Amino acid sequence: MNLTKRSFLKKLGALSAGTGLIGAGALQSSCSSNTDNQIVSGEMDPPAAFKVTILQTTDVHCQIHPHDELYWENGEKVFKKAGGYANMHAFIQQQRAQAAHSFLVDTGDMFQGSMLSVKTKGEAIVPILNAMSYDLYSPGNWEVVYNKKPMQKLMGALTAGKVCANMYHDLGNGERGELIFPPYHIWTVNGVKFGFIGYNDHLVPRRQSPGYSEGIIFTRPEANLAHYVDVLRNQEGCAFVAIMSHIGLSQEIALSNNPACEGVDYILGADTHERVRKPIQGKYAKVVQPGAFGSFLGKLELQVNDGKVVGETYELLDVLADTIEPSPRISRIVEEVEKPFKEEINRVVGYSTIPLYRYFVIENPIDTMVVDAVKWQLPDVDIALSNGFRFCPPNVTPDETGNIPITRGNVYDMLPVDSIVRVGEVTGQQLMDWMEVELNNVFAEDANRRFGGWVTKFKGMEITFNAFGEQGKRVQSMIIKGEPVDLNKTYTISACEREGDPADVVCRMNNVKNVQNTEHTLHGVMLAYLEANSPVSPTPRGDARALDAPATLLSQVTGVDYEFH
Repeated sequence: MNLTKRSFLKKLGALSAGTGLIGAGALQSSCSSNTDNQIVSGEMDPPAAFKVTILQTTDVHCQIHPHDELYWENGEKVFKKAGGYANMHAFIQQQRAQAAHSFLVDTGDMFQGSMLSVKTKGEAIVPILNAMSYDLYSPGNWEVVYNKKPMQKLMGALTAGKVCANMYHDLGNGERGELIFPPYHIWTVNGVKFGFIGYNDHLVPRRQSPGYSEGIIFTRPEANLAHYVDVLRNQEGCAFVAIMSHIGLSQEIALSNNPACEGVDYILGADTHERVRKPIQGKYAKVVQPGAFGSFLGKLELQVNDGKVVGETYELLDVLADTIEPSPRISRIVEEVEKPFKEEINRVVGYSTIPLYRYFVIENPIDTMVVDAVKWQLPDVDIALSNGFRFCPPNVTPDETGNIPITRGNVYDMLPVDSIVRVGEVTGQQLMDWMEVELNNVFAEDANRRFGGWVTKFKGMEITFNAFGEQGKRVQSMIIKGEPVDLNKTYTISACEREGDPADVVCRMNNVKNVQNTEHTLHGVMLAYLEANSPVSPTPRGDARALDAPATLLSQVTGVDYEFH
């Protein structure tokens, strides 16, 4: 029997009884400290030497089931099954059982990225997270997708602590109010304190649709980082200080070299889905990131002696589904919250003949399929544009047809926001200037100027460029409709509408003429395209080609000892 939305939400409430799901007053309002101390008798002194383990997940994007995952091994793509919350929980519990003292954190993008999350505006994910026994959360850039108050309600429904030191209430007229979340959290073990400060990406109002974050003021981490480090180090006497960051690996490395970061030991990073297997040493702190989609678990083990951290080891652990017996408890919760939507999520809407993934910075099959679909729907438009999305796990497993099924849920994985398709007119000069800005957002020499996304995708235009060239001079050639771009000519473009953008903005391009919202949405376009054209073979065409970097480029990060694999 199908559940109504009301009865489903009642079921969610029952599932979360005792876990604080979506309840008034659930938001924490103070900087908290919790104690993990196994010394029971008051007559016993705590040990002088002991170990603690900090475990980190991030950017799971509501991928509740095991999924195909891409690994880069010996210069080749390798696909394996990974992730799934039931597998994650079982794996994490194994790690915690081996640790004398453990602390589990998630650094954001918990409530957006799947059909289930969109249909329930994130609420279905809350009972899963509460059952995972996290100790601390920090919000990610996509936590604002349902707007400010729903974000507060979702974050407040989580029973563990929350930290973020750079998201403030906007009181209007540019006036900044109080912090939305506590800025820091202290974990105490055997009388020794471990401090955690949270930071979200201050570029959220520019990177996301501006309407999502209305009512929130973001500041740069360095605006108050030194203050909170001073509080934790010199007032609270913390032996270890970590930043729970969701600002992207490039900016995290830049922050690790900023004097404001002095006194920080580790930046537990997020946002750009990077897989840091060896900590990146900055001038003041080390930086790590544990991938995405629940496919990995970061594990930092600290050796403490006489109140000081005297040693450390870090590992990035693979959560491979075929090697783990899933948690029965989490499996039951996942089954229950998904039940009302499962049939629609799993409905096949098309097929691909080739693996679908989105890991390469410049071009990839998923986004090739997206721009193919938009150009098919709007053939008279000169150039179809798509944002440089980064999220979406691969889809590579064929069914009995021999092709790879694309489900309704997969469409949400690729495009969680079903945006209206917008069209307009721009000059060749506008396209050239915009492309230079977009490339700088990805490859800027100054890491602080890099956005978290990949190169914007398109069909109807071809460019060559120097990824690591001089700002404003990266584009070496631009071809439109088979001819070199005419800087004075007017071209038509299409892209998704972003909530809160001015009427003359299309895909972050300003002063677009004759802008109109079409009758189409991205999901509608994809469904119609797949119905008419399956099986599709969205092989990247080389419409964007770097002259100084391989087509298989997997990261924006350069100049440090790091390789994505």
